Amino acid sequence: MENTQVKSKKRVAEHGEVFTNKREVNAMLDLVQDQCDRIDATFLEPACGDGNFLIEILNRKLDLLSKYKRNSDLYNPKLVVAVSSLYGVELLEDNVATCRNRLYDKIEQSYPKAHKTSKEYPELMKSIKFILQKNIICCNALDYTTADKSPIVFYEWKFITDTQVKIRCFDFEVEALQCRQITLFDENYQPQKLSTHNMEFAPVHFLKLYSYA
Repeated sequence: MENTQVKSKKRVAEHGEVFTNKREVNAMLDLVQDQCDRIDATFLEPACGDGNFLIEILNRKLDLLSKYKRNSDLYNPKLVVAVSSLYGVELLEDNVATCRNRLYDKIEQSYPKAHKTSKEYPELMKSIKFILQKNIICCNALDYTTADKSPIVFYEWKFITDTQVKIRCFDFEVEALQCRQITLFDENYQPQKLSTHNMEFAPVHFLKLYSYA
């Protein structure tokens, strides 16, 4: 759906679904080029559709990773950092599935061929798929809730050593939703105060993230 703005008139009428063309996506991303130039910069797309914005952000992050392609010990953890920094919320389940698949396919296609035969590669890709399942979610961006009206829960993936990742879950402060739109950052571009969810996990090797599935 990169160059198609409408899937059907019915979807437009029922959900207001209109996709943004690649040209406009990149023009908008150019306005935040300083953030796009950081592998670890966090992006949240609250109406991600089938991934037009997220795929272009991923493309830019993968370009930054290209200088590490000869060394899988450097490339692999940085790839996890790049992927885990992308978040998407989407109302329609088919769009969520398509978005995850587009991101995964792009990662797989761009992965250095010389390292695809390594024993780490299958586990790495299983962990990448797990991250996408947790970061690209089917929810209502208007009230930041799931289908059963539970708060949207996001996963934070934080490297605490070169290989160990600490995972915690957090949700947005429900009371704040009634007076302002919640973002991951405040007006000073500092992390927003977030309510900690009741799940936190022990550190795990980045190749083993899928073990929490």
